[in-house]
Parts: sequence; C-alpha cells; structure tokens
Amino acid sequence: MKKAARLKGKKEFDTVFTEGRSWANNFVVLRAVPNGAGVNRYGIVAGRRLGGAVVRNKAKRRLRAAVSKIAVGEGWDIVLVARKAAADTDYHTLEKATKDLFARARLLGEDKRAE
Repeated sequence: MKKAARLKGKKEFDTVFTEGRSWANNFVVLRAVPNGAGVNRYGIVAGRRLGGAVVRNKAKRRLRAAVSKIAVGEGWDIVLVARKAAADTDYHTLEKATKDLFARARLLGEDKRAE
C-alpha cells in the first residue's frame, strides 16, 4: 500500500469513525466514508486487546494483503479494524471475510487485474 493511499493522523481516522458507515463480521469491522477525491485511502487498526505487538502486526499485514487483492471503487476513506478472532484465523478465511464485507458495503469496483 503506497503512502498516498494511507490515512494518516487522528483527525482523518476520526472523520471515518464519526461520519462513515459500518459493516462487520466475526473477524473485521469495515468503516467507510466518501472522500470526494479520485483515490482510496486505507487505515488498518489492531487494538491491544488483539494481543502483543507480533500478533497485532501479523493481523495488520494480513489485512493489508487482503485489501491489495480486492478491486474497490474509487473515492473512499476506509478503515479496517481487526477483531480478536482475526488473530486466530488463517489468511484465506480473513481474505474471504474482508472481501465479503466490501461486497456487503457495495464498495467493489471493476477488477483491473487478470486472475
């Protein structure tokens, strides 16, 4: 994920949390708000209740990898919050759960990559 595609700072995260809509499953909470720009920006959060630093970083890496494989429509600020179950599951389950959330939120765009 490029630096331009990241949410930075408390103010940007707070905007998504206060103004955005929310969708959730057992593994991930997705919050999204339109940003009016032609680019998506992502923030990934793993709180301390998830586990130690190693566990939190592993969950964030897996979510980042899952998001990179999903074609999302343009113009959104998106925050993904890892839940406790995300630390105990395998990558493929987490990827499927994340893709299902994007589909429920109707944020999927055209697939630009040939798979």
